[in-house]
Amino acid sequence: MMNNSKEEWPVENHIMWMKEAIAEARKAEELGEVPIGAVIVKNGEIIGRGHNLRETTMDPTAHAEMVAIKQASEYLNAWRLLDCTLYVTLEPCPMCAGAIVQSRVPLVVFGTTDPKAGCAGTLMNLLQEDRFNHRVEVISDVLQEECGSMLTQFFRKLRSKG
Repeated sequence: MMNNSKEEWPVENHIMWMKEAIAEARKAEELGEVPIGAVIVKNGEIIGRGHNLRETTMDPTAHAEMVAIKQASEYLNAWRLLDCTLYVTLEPCPMCAGAIVQSRVPLVVFGTTDPKAGCAGTLMNLLQEDRFNHRVEVISDVLQEECGSMLTQFFRKLRSKG
């Protein structure tokens, strides 16, 4: 069984899996959703994929991470996502950070920070809050420029449409 700690995963692996999360974000963008994507990896295999579906489903909980967590849990037939790594293009919000802690994901790798809702260190750090019974290792800024520019371009286009 592979441990997903950052010491054992070369940076090339983080880049490879973040590219998969970016591909999920592109699916969201094609639907007119905010382009955020996530994948969950266990033992070198993607076991959960997700992209934003809030507008499509009219579900405020349909964030990329939530969709990927649900799919990974169904795949494993377990709510604990031990020995998994979650890759997401944008820093998790409070809801997603809570779900990550509750599902016991040990490592989160994200692309770009979220100055308005980031809960992996930007506004607060729910993922590493000492008062919780589980803390998550965090690696940030993997393919930051690509993840950040995808969001910037999306919102620029949205504003130009008026």
